[in-house]
Amino acid sequence: MLRILSNWIHRYLSDEEAVLLVIFLIVALVVTFTMGTILAPMLAGMVIAFLLQGLVLRLRGFGLPHVVAVTITFLIFVGFIGVSLFWIMPVIWEQMRGLFAELPRMLTKAQQLLLLLPEKYPSLISQVQVQEVLDMTRKELGNVGQSLLTLSLANVPILMGVLIYLVLVPLLVFFFLKDSVQIQAWLSSFLPHHRPVMTRIWLEMNQQIANYVRGKVMEIFIVGIVSYICFSLLGVNYALLLGVMVGLSVIVPYIGAAAVTVPVALVGYFQWGWSGEFFYLVAAYTVIQALDGNVLVPLLFSEAVNLHPLAIILAVLVFGGLWGFWGVFFAIPLATLIKATVNAWPLAQAELAESMAAGALAPPAELNPETVEQEEAKPE
Repeated sequence: MLRILSNWIHRYLSDEEAVLLVIFLIVALVVTFTMGTILAPMLAGMVIAFLLQGLVLRLRGFGLPHVVAVTITFLIFVGFIGVSLFWIMPVIWEQMRGLFAELPRMLTKAQQLLLLLPEKYPSLISQVQVQEVLDMTRKELGNVGQSLLTLSLANVPILMGVLIYLVLVPLLVFFFLKDSVQIQAWLSSFLPHHRPVMTRIWLEMNQQIANYVRGKVMEIFIVGIVSYICFSLLGVNYALLLGVMVGLSVIVPYIGAAAVTVPVALVGYFQWGWSGEFFYLVAAYTVIQALDGNVLVPLLFSEAVNLHPLAIILAVLVFGGLWGFWGVFFAIPLATLIKATVNAWPLAQAELAESMAAGALAPPAELNPETVEQEEAKPE
């Protein structure tokens, strides 16, 4: 047993950089789990600054100074927050209230339809089964109502937290954008000067994560806006609320599109029944999902994420369970980062030399010391 453990340590931890990488990953996990709530505003600011960095670089490409590009980007960000708070959120809140007010009528109609099933299909479903479903539905709705009441009684702490985020996060975003080069240089000063494995992982992940995150945000906005316009033209009730739900559904691959189909279809059915308008809505929603998967995604994501669908679903479940919304949003980049780390992990030098001699591994170009130093000197 000790020999097996010794061989494993020699194979995977014989390199000094591998040990440093393990320590870094452990510290990052410990900090995230123990201080994640406290550092949430800073993490949110880092994520938003990372999203806006592309706009800053594009403005600098037009010849604008760094401070001017950061200021313009920050003003656009603050303007988006203002529009969301004073126009989009009030409309969504009113539509949510209208939907909750209409729920009793929808439930009554659904109950009438369910009670007809035992008469039409007595061999498939019984009256007892229908009654059990109705009782379970009433119980779940009662729990939801109780949760909403508890939430309303705790409004003051929630509002204080929202106010903190509204003030603190924009300030953090501004300074992360303004001093990104200095922050990266300061963090790099704690790392060894010669770090080929970390540089290799960074080179592999930097462009891919930037492409994925920014592309995903654009996909959310495009799908949400197109869905809202389509639902409004069709006269669907709660068009903005449903449009936001469809836009956010693209965050969760495979599962999101299937889950949001249910409320869209239910709202359309309870509004029109089995009519032509309902089938127009279903057809329009199907076209939106098809265009998103077959046209929009290939255009936005220039670099494909080479992960198996099962790995993507597992990453969504694991990271979503650990970190909620942000875990779901970054599930694919985190899974890709794990894959890149495993692929770039330094083996024992003898085994690495044997693998390269056998042709199993090609010597990566980015391990050239000159290339490493050039890439480390580049700002993000």
